[in-house]
Amino acid sequence: MKEPVTIDEILQRLDDIIEETISDNSYLGIFAYVYRRTTAQVKTAIENKRFKDNPRMEKFDVAFARFYIDAYHNYKNGLPVSQSWKTAFDAGKEKIAIVQHLLLGMNAHINLDLGLTAAKMAPGDQIESIHHDFLEINLVLKSLIDEMQKRLGKVSPFMFLLDWAGMRTDELLSNFSMIKARDQAWELAEKIAKLETDAEKQVRIDQADRNIALFGNLIKNPPGKVLKFIMKIIGSVEEKNVKTIIDKLSG
Repeated sequence: MKEPVTIDEILQRLDDIIEETISDNSYLGIFAYVYRRTTAQVKTAIENKRFKDNPRMEKFDVAFARFYIDAYHNYKNGLPVSQSWKTAFDAGKEKIAIVQHLLLGMNAHINLDLGLTAAKMAPGDQIESIHHDFLEINLVLKSLIDEMQKRLGKVSPFMFLLDWAGMRTDELLSNFSMIKARDQAWELAEKIAKLETDAEKQVRIDQADRNIALFGNLIKNPPGKVLKFIMKIIGSVEEKNVKTIIDKLSG
């Protein structure tokens, strides 16, 4: 199959993944849907000349998306994937809360793939040239997360329990994706871009991948009895049909 080189081609590949996950009733469709929405928003931002270098940002977004698309198909075909993505994909059939499935995808794609994409697009001293647009893309991501957190209640009626326990939903999503993950992704990009050999880069990538996978396991199995119990309750009353979940998140 021809590799996608435009955002429109990426969107079609994401539509194919969403259709497949709906057919399988796989929770992997939740992240696929949200990521498809994100990619469409990035396309609009590029068309509106929101970035300093808009042609480069289309190439950036395509390269970024291909990390996810390749990981998805490799996993489905029994081929190796990063530990971070394996942690997320292995949870596709597990009965955990919808927000956990979403965060697992974000953990792998933002914490690992985003930094790798930046380092690939702007190696060496060029890395600083992409910093402004890197931060701008994160603002696009944040706008979608803000929208999604408002819609989660449609498919997850007990999400309010996080607020009750002092763990606000917006903080859980926004702080994870836009503060810690953004900073970590940029730090990873800087370190990899400035390493000279492929062997050095691979050692750093593998180290980051292990740490991000460990964090993914914490998302899947929250520490502490209270949070673990709350997430179990939240998941137990949620909508279970993936097509219905996506339809409600769309509305």
